[in-house]
Amino acid sequence: MRGTTWTRRLTLAGGGVAAALLVAAPLASAQSSTPAPAPQPVAPVTLSPEESQQVCGDWVPKLQKHAQNLTERINGGAEVSGSVANLKARAADQKAKGHTAAADRLQKRAEQRQGKVGQLATAKQKLDAFAAAHCKPAGTK
Repeated sequence: MRGTTWTRRLTLAGGGVAAALLVAAPLASAQSSTPAPAPQPVAPVTLSPEESQQVCGDWVPKLQKHAQNLTERINGGAEVSGSVANLKARAADQKAKGHTAAADRLQKRAEQRQGKVGQLATAKQKLDAFAAAHCKPAGTK
């Protein structure tokens, strides 16, 4: 008795997949005798004068201002939304209301946010160093 067309097709497809797996499995598991190539060093980026002017004139000042604004916000008082003091005040308020889980989350956010001040200071130092090394003050050639 012959099976239906779909049964035969499924049987043939399953047999084909099984045969392919039997052939490919030893090839895939074989260890390579040559080590992976070492990563190549990254070449320095060169900018055209127009691109350099855009970086020094547009991006560096924007990034410096952004870092300064974030630092001011983090170090702001309890009335400044997003500041560490604001998060700690909200945590104390939640704790007073008996919401310890929310208070703990707010306290952790405050601690994490306080840790960002060091990262922002490092970023600002790097931006200042880049500007000093690569950006000419106006009027000098």
